[in-house]
Amino acid sequence: MKIIYLHGFSSAGSTGTATEMRNHFYPLGISVVSPDIPIMPRDAVPFLQDFIAKEQPDLIIGTSMGAMYAELQKGYRRILVNPSFQMSRTLTFNHLGKNVDFQNPRQDGATHFKVDKEMIAQFKELETAPKGNKADGAPHVLYGITPEEKKLVWGLFGDKDRLVNFQKEFQKCYGKEHFKVIDAEHRLNSNVLKKEIIPLIHQILGV
Repeated sequence: MKIIYLHGFSSAGSTGTATEMRNHFYPLGISVVSPDIPIMPRDAVPFLQDFIAKEQPDLIIGTSMGAMYAELQKGYRRILVNPSFQMSRTLTFNHLGKNVDFQNPRQDGATHFKVDKEMIAQFKELETAPKGNKADGAPHVLYGITPEEKKLVWGLFGDKDRLVNFQKEFQKCYGKEHFKVIDAEHRLNSNVLKKEIIPLIHQILGV
């Protein structure tokens, strides 16, 4: 079996979350892979489509920005943790014009990047539904969800998340069957991973 973990904004595949999951599941014969997501959405979307098609995971897990990208991967089982479905808004109010340091080492050696108007415009483009395809006010990343898709996606939302809150949008599009509020802030830590994420993975994969 294989799990793909998609990291959050300004992080990398080397994040401790992926490492901890890898250490936990390796003895069970389950591999955990976590790529460095390109910082620009127009690069990230095709990169992830190709990566996931090649890896053919049994489960995809994403946090924050990574959860937004995970939601786009239709047909796969996915866990979305504190998904940030409107990155353009978050970046505009918190990071526009700033140099941001990567929190974890990247394979290409990059240590920082700048949040500019082009990055925000690309996220906005990703979030905007094509003309005539409104998703009842929800971001475009939540558009076109079928009954089959609802069975494949779980949403976990930290009750102390002060950065983003898309609980209503998730419930409106995916329902409440796989929706859960957890004792957590926006960023994952080892305690939340062990208490909430790993048990859910065992449940979904049946291991």
